[in-house]
Amino acid sequence: MIKKEMIAMLLAGGQGSRLGVLTSKVAKPAVSFGGKYRIIDFPLSNCINSGIDTVGVLTQYQPLRLNTHIGIGIPWDLDRNIGGVTVLPPYEKISNSEWYTGTANAIYQNLDYMESFNPEYVLILSGDHIYKMDYEIMLDFHKEKKAEATIAVMPVPMEEAKRFGIMITDEKKQIIDFEEKPANPRSNLASMGIYIFNWKTLKEALVANANQPGLDFGKHIIPYCHSKGESLYAYEFNGYWKDVGTLSSYWEANMELIDIVPEFNLYEEYWKIYTKSEILPPQYIANDSVVERSIVGEGTEIFGKVYNSVIGCGVIIGKDTVVTDSIIMNNTVIGAGCKCHKAIVAENVTIGNNVRLGMGDEVPNETEPQIYNNGIVTVGEKSVIPDDITVGKNSCIFGVTSREDYPDNCLASGKTFIKAGDER
Repeated sequence: MIKKEMIAMLLAGGQGSRLGVLTSKVAKPAVSFGGKYRIIDFPLSNCINSGIDTVGVLTQYQPLRLNTHIGIGIPWDLDRNIGGVTVLPPYEKISNSEWYTGTANAIYQNLDYMESFNPEYVLILSGDHIYKMDYEIMLDFHKEKKAEATIAVMPVPMEEAKRFGIMITDEKKQIIDFEEKPANPRSNLASMGIYIFNWKTLKEALVANANQPGLDFGKHIIPYCHSKGESLYAYEFNGYWKDVGTLSSYWEANMELIDIVPEFNLYEEYWKIYTKSEILPPQYIANDSVVERSIVGEGTEIFGKVYNSVIGCGVIIGKDTVVTDSIIMNNTVIGAGCKCHKAIVAENVTIGNNVRLGMGDEVPNETEPQIYNNGIVTVGEKSVIPDDITVGKNSCIFGVTSREDYPDNCLASGKTFIKAGDER
């Protein structure tokens, strides 16, 4: 019989609606990051670097690109005969057919998968955070404390604590209470959504709460374990960890990579981040072009000027075009004579000549100010912007647009333009 000490269950089914049009056609964990990676590369790389060789990836929303990216797990050395990586979409049962309705419900629906490895411990992960973490050290902590469940926590500024699930612990790091997004937090230890459970504890809790609508770890499973008096511990993590769930945080995390001394180092030999790479030619940077303080992916051709930006693979930037403080994703083409400031441009976008992005005054977005803010212009994937168009700040474009779509050749600051037939 197969027996694994610890297996990982990676929750990667989320839509990521706070990323607006970036996740219209792709699951959040499959969004590009840092020029050549996708967000899911980070937890997958953490798993193999921590010696975990069995990972179930739970997918749901727009899974095609994610599934294609993961494949059989070769880049992460997860193409194993026993274990390896397995993509776990929702499936039809005899009695019913249902989507994953919550984080814990998704795990519950895959009890058979976990059972097949007869694990001692199960590691629950989110597929949408940027960080490096040795799960083996967390497991050692879990064993040392003889815990039934261990929750990874991170100290956050007290004023931000109300945005998180907060753990209250004693001096031995045992969890004595917890609060979900409290108005007046009693602690600053925020849950990172990373859990280690004893398999028996997890199984019993999932089965006992199976009928809870939207079964969730923070709302149902952890409170249930706590109410039973089970030993719950908080494992404090003090490294770099970034939730890239909003456009602003996503933009900031990318910009932090190009700091002179980046807080998050992608180049550490002992903790590599692996990804599926296309076979592409080297970058081409023309004679009179300029690239300063930027990441540039393979196969990219630069004929203009790029400052303080993250440029993906296979991008073309035309002559006399200036790109500043922007993220340009894979296979996007930007014409000649353009200005592009503080923009997030998704994959496979075509931008004409003499287009100006991120110009003018900062005006709140009319339709979704909570998504499109911080002065960022967002362009959804496969969009087309014709020649000679000026686009303001806090704006959003999605779809194949033409000159007729822009009165006065302009999309003002704070405007959202989603072409009919496309949806957010």
